[in-house]
Amino acid sequence: MKSKQWQKWMIGFIVLLICVILEYYGLIWHNSLFASFYEVKGLDISNHQATIDWSQLKKEKDLHFVYIKATEGADFTDRQFYKNWQLAHHSGLAVGAYHFFSMQSTGQAQAAHFIQTVPKINRSLPPVVDIEIHLKHDQKKVDQQLQTLLDQLEKYYQQRPLLYVTYKTYNRYIKGKYNKYPLWIRDIVKFPTLENRKWLFWQFSNRGHISGIQKYVDLNVFRGTEKELFDLRR
Repeated sequence: MKSKQWQKWMIGFIVLLICVILEYYGLIWHNSLFASFYEVKGLDISNHQATIDWSQLKKEKDLHFVYIKATEGADFTDRQFYKNWQLAHHSGLAVGAYHFFSMQSTGQAQAAHFIQTVPKINRSLPPVVDIEIHLKHDQKKVDQQLQTLLDQLEKYYQQRPLLYVTYKTYNRYIKGKYNKYPLWIRDIVKFPTLENRKWLFWQFSNRGHISGIQKYVDLNVFRGTEKELFDLRR
């Protein structure tokens, strides 16, 4: 009796271990079940994906959008941005750019850098501000620089920016405020939930495999229809 029970435990452990290994290498992810309920899917990319074969990427029938890292802080430009930006606009996907927010420079300087880098092209998705800063910054100082950045981006592009957040940065800096800005939440473990707030985009995996990209890539869904996604474009 004990032997059979021990065998069941061992089989269960082995199955669990295999699943963990497969998920680690991006071959499966349990979020895919929840993500499958959303018809509009896309990627976010940066220089970490190295050179992308856009002729292969645009053959992916299930992809609808791509967000490209453009800038970080007030002086860093992603080295793949210009190439990705140009080729993405010929891929048939909805295209947008994102900025990695920093507390090492002012919101005004960061906005100027993004605006100088990202062309004001018709039919582009709204800019995204990625908030993954350290959690020990002063709240008032963050609010001052972040709001300045958001205001400048909205004024220039005539689109309301989105906020990309983790649970930690959301709870520390965003929760209860910035309600007019749509949220892009990162949760690669489970279906995302935010108290009294809905998300618009969800990053559900950081180990995706896509044709034309040799390295892992972030996978996302949009909470809406393809038409609603395209309506976000200016």
